Amino acid sequence: MILAHYGHRLPATYDVGLIRARAAERGVLWAAVPELYFKGFLLRERGRYGAIANNYSSLYLWRQDEAFRDFLLAGRYRVVTDSFGRADIATRFVLDARRGEAAEARFVFKHEIDIPLDADLEAAFAAEVEASRQAAREPGTVVAAVGIDTQAWRFTRIIISANAPDEREQGTAYEILHLARPLLDTLPKA
Repeated sequence: MILAHYGHRLPATYDVGLIRARAAERGVLWAAVPELYFKGFLLRERGRYGAIANNYSSLYLWRQDEAFRDFLLAGRYRVVTDSFGRADIATRFVLDARRGEAAEARFVFKHEIDIPLDADLEAAFAAEVEASRQAAREPGTVVAAVGIDTQAWRFTRIIISANAPDEREQGTAYEILHLARPLLDTLPKA
């Protein structure tokens, strides 16, 4: 599995209502994409949930790397580049992804965790997979996944949640404008 995430910083005066409308309009186009567990249309709105700037982004969980490749080759990314320009796409090899009990997807929490240079990698992998599985068992979790960036040696933990951000450390919070979930229900349960 592959996690892919990219974002676009928007001007402070940008009408985020346009982004909300775009997500509602385009979200339905992703309802039956083969080999896609989910695609989240995400928003960080300045002054809400800790955001200091407006940011529109997309988060994907692909079943296999060929599906991500096909997304690029088929020109599906052109809609993004035509509107917002070319963004860096952060990709992560997924170590684990599990469904939780919740159904309503309202927020994504993204947490980046550096792996210390002298860490035992196998032990670090096992601990992070277990932490992700524990997050999937938490009330309000729709999906918990963890990926690895082997260039920076960093974990990326993604939690899709029905719960709004609170005072607990949850990483960077994104409001979900739309979550397309073609294969989400086929992920193993926590």
